[in-house]
Amino acid sequence: MKKLIAATTALIALPLAAQAQSLQPGGFYIGAEGGVNWLLNTSTNVTVSGPGFLGNGNANISASTGWTAGGMIGFIQNTVNVTFPSGVTGGGNFNQVPIMANLLYDFNAGGVIVPYIGAGLGVAFQNLQGGNFSNSGSSAQFAYQGIIGLGWNIDQTFRLNLEGRYFGTTQPNYTFSAFNSSASGNFSNNNLSIMASLQIKFGAPEAAPPPPPAPPVASNSFMVFFDWDRSNLSSQALATIQQAANAFKSKGNARITATGHTDTSGPADYNMALSLRRANAVKDALVRDGVPATAIAVIGRGEQGLLVPTADGVREPQNRRVEIVIQ
Repeated sequence: MKKLIAATTALIALPLAAQAQSLQPGGFYIGAEGGVNWLLNTSTNVTVSGPGFLGNGNANISASTGWTAGGMIGFIQNTVNVTFPSGVTGGGNFNQVPIMANLLYDFNAGGVIVPYIGAGLGVAFQNLQGGNFSNSGSSAQFAYQGIIGLGWNIDQTFRLNLEGRYFGTTQPNYTFSAFNSSASGNFSNNNLSIMASLQIKFGAPEAAPPPPPAPPVASNSFMVFFDWDRSNLSSQALATIQQAANAFKSKGNARITATGHTDTSGPADYNMALSLRRANAVKDALVRDGVPATAIAVIGRGEQGLLVPTADGVREPQNRRVEIVIQ
């Protein structure tokens, strides 16, 4: 009983879907990963020369649950047994160094939770080494894999992934020699893995500059500003909303319109939804400050009504705002 070792390499990962206004922009990344691996049981038809293995026929190959760890270059280890037609049992170290090019597709790219699928092609350099038997066999095989996973964009730099992989190759050949005889054959190489990985993204955009001051445009109009791709309220925004709530109360019978806006750095449909989230965040704060919810109307305009005219794809802090108008 010996060990089965396989090293896997993911050289290329290409996200195919991305939103301009997203939690993580495109770019290069590195990562570390680890998990468990199953080498699927198989059998092989062996040809024996000499008396030692006692007969031709099917040899059964079985492996226990293994483990895998590493970075974008991985390491897999399983315990493997080979039972020959005569009942003789042995094992050895089966080493693989695959070099893979992977293509990944992100669903909800740039969001917080990112399901993804992928596939990879490459070559696996394989070598069968010692153990209970003196054996040899070295070859390069065509390798392929399928990937399905779920990613969590923690922030613009870090991403955590949990994924399942199938990895396989064309059938490697081997030769065993022991007990004054030799046996040769080939076997199916199929692996299943569950992997967890942490990625670090390079080239993340610099933090957005702080929002500009938010003076009221008129005695019945106020503005609050937001960070890029955010709808949460800063302390400065909350202070402005409190001023608007006080102005509403001073008028007695009035109504408030909260109109949300975005800059032009994201897709139009995404920005429309983001502007509504911003307007609703302002409404919730006004209600907490004592304004009746029934007195507040919420409007989302997305990229329309820019305070500072810009070209498409420009991050302009003054365009990321909610206008509060008391009537």
